[in-house]
Amino acid sequence: MSTALALDSKKYARLLTRALPAPIETEEEYERLLAEVKRLMDKGAEARSPEEDKLFDLLVTLIEQYEEKQYPMDSVKPHEMLHHLMAARGLTHKDVWSLFGSKGVASEVLNGKRSISKAQAKKLAAFFHVSVALFI
Repeated sequence: MSTALALDSKKYARLLTRALPAPIETEEEYERLLAEVKRLMDKGAEARSPEEDKLFDLLVTLIEQYEEKQYPMDSVKPHEMLHHLMAARGLTHKDVWSLFGSKGVASEVLNGKRSISKAQAKKLAAFFHVSVALFI
């Protein structure tokens, strides 16, 4: 069965009405949609309904489009991109330590003293819902 057929259109419409997704034009709209994505992320992929997953994908797409327009990536170093993504989401070093395996490695990466490995890049990409290419 296709995903479109599995969606409850009334439930999805209620979610859309609550979230009001639209192309992002202001920092306030950006922050509002980030908060909605965070709420859905906190719920967990296993607990989200198909309708919430569809909304999540839509919001992430809108956020990515806004970030690409507002924060073009001209020769940004991977650790700088990590700092940007952390700042945009209000995260601290503690929030990403587990992705690196240790506080020491995380500190070295965040300070630009150590490169991000492919395995770490995959974890970061999954965590931030962005392309692995940002960290390589």
